[in-house]
Amino acid sequence: MTEFDLAEGVPVVLFLREPKEKVWGLLLSILPSGIVVRGLDLRTFDDWLRQEQRGDEPAIGLVTSFYPMARLERMERDESIGPIEGYADRFRREVGRSIRQVLGLDPADS
Repeated sequence: MTEFDLAEGVPVVLFLREPKEKVWGLLLSILPSGIVVRGLDLRTFDDWLRQEQRGDEPAIGLVTSFYPMARLERMERDESIGPIEGYADRFRREVGRSIRQVLGLDPADS
């Protein structure tokens, strides 16, 4: 995978319209009709991160959602650039596990 690939499992941020919202999640697929992600509203990311830090019973979690292309303004790959830390990297640093590990998609030792 090159740095420009948007493959399954890559963390992304979706900027949506009507209504305006931002969604963070793992990309599952890009289709002509829309985008499928396993994620959450970006406004709840910090609450979810703290829940995972503390090991609390899940009250917030990632859900699989389809967003039609007509709603998509843009999609960005979630990545750290210089001193600006991406959401997935911040999650790993603060929780001590990757998002994929928390979701049971990768072994704990990777």
